[in-house]
Amino acid sequence: MANSESGTYVPPSVWRPETLAGESYSHFSPVPPSLLPQPVPATVAGSTSTETSPAPTTTPGEPCCLGVDEAGRGPVLGPMVYGVFYLPLTLSDSLLKDTHHFDDSKVLQPAVRSSLMRQLCTPETDLHDSCGWATASLSARDIGANMLRPTAIYNLNAQAMDATVSLIQGVLDRGVNIREVYIDTIGQPHVYQAKLERIFPTLKITVAKKADSLYPCVSAASVCAKVSRDAALEVLYDARRPADAGEGVESAEGMAWGSGYPSDQRCVGWLKGNMHPVFGWGPECRFSWGTAKDMMETKNGVKVEWPQDEDESTTRLTDYFAGRDEDETADELGTWFGVPAGVEAF
Repeated sequence: MANSESGTYVPPSVWRPETLAGESYSHFSPVPPSLLPQPVPATVAGSTSTETSPAPTTTPGEPCCLGVDEAGRGPVLGPMVYGVFYLPLTLSDSLLKDTHHFDDSKVLQPAVRSSLMRQLCTPETDLHDSCGWATASLSARDIGANMLRPTAIYNLNAQAMDATVSLIQGVLDRGVNIREVYIDTIGQPHVYQAKLERIFPTLKITVAKKADSLYPCVSAASVCAKVSRDAALEVLYDARRPADAGEGVESAEGMAWGSGYPSDQRCVGWLKGNMHPVFGWGPECRFSWGTAKDMMETKNGVKVEWPQDEDESTTRLTDYFAGRDEDETADELGTWFGVPAGVEAF
C-alpha cells in the first residue's frame, strides 16, 4: 500500500510492474480467519461412527454473501476492473450500510472511497477483520487485443463474464462458505443469471440492474473496483508525466488525460497530442475503441498496408482431384475410379 506521485491512495490490488507492462492480473486479499473452515474438536473428530466415510476434521466457516461489480467498462484509457466483496450474511447491512455507509461508488466522493478502501486494507479494523475482497484487472492492451482478433473475437461481455466466474471460483477455492451472490448486470439480468446458475448450481445468485445501490456487498465491491481502477490510472499516468509536463498540458483538475472516457474532452485532447503516427499509444490505451481507431485512421496516423505473403499457399482442395478428360462425354466415374470395363471382361 502506497501513494502515487499525486498522493492518490494505491491499494495492494494495484500491481505496479504488471500495470505498467499492460498485463492483466487478479488480486485476492487474505481471507479473515473467522471465515475459513473451522477445525472440529478432537473428541468429536475421533468419535466412532456407523458411516463408512471418516468423520470430517473441519466445518464450513460462517455463511457469507458475495457482491460483484466493475469499474471502467467504457473508457478508452486504463483497465477495466472487476471487484468482489464478501462477508458474513449477518453483517451485510449492519456493518456495510449502517456503520460505514457504503453505496454505489459513483455517488461517493473520491476521498470517501479511498478512506473506505484504506480501512479495508488496514489490520485490526472491523472491515479488515470481517470482510474479504478481490479484483481482476483487465488491461487496456489485453481488452483491445482480444477484441481485435482476426478470428474468434473475444468480446467485452465474454471477458467480463470470465472475470466474474474466475473471481467467484477463486473465493470458493480459498475455503469461504459463500451462500448468496449478488451481481450488477451486464446485458439482460435473467440471461446473465441463468449462465451463472449453470456454472455455480449450489449458490443462490441474484443478478439485477443497479445492484450496486441495492445490495451493500455489491456497493462495497464497486468501491474496491473503482478505487483500484483510479489508482491504476494514476500509476499509468505517473509513468507518462515527464512527457506531459514538458508539453505543458498539465491540468489544475488532475491528470491531463482526465477520466479516460471518450466523452471527456481532456481525454480526447491528450490522445490527439500524444499519438505516435505509427504505434499510437502505450499499454494504457484500448486500440479497439472507436475513438482510438478513428484517430489512427485519419491523417494523423500512417496507413500501413500489409502485403500478402508470397509464400502463402493458395492451393484449393479441388486442385488435388484428378483432372477431367477433355471429352465431356467420358464416364465421370471412370475418370475417378479407373477405366470402365465392358461385359466382355466377365
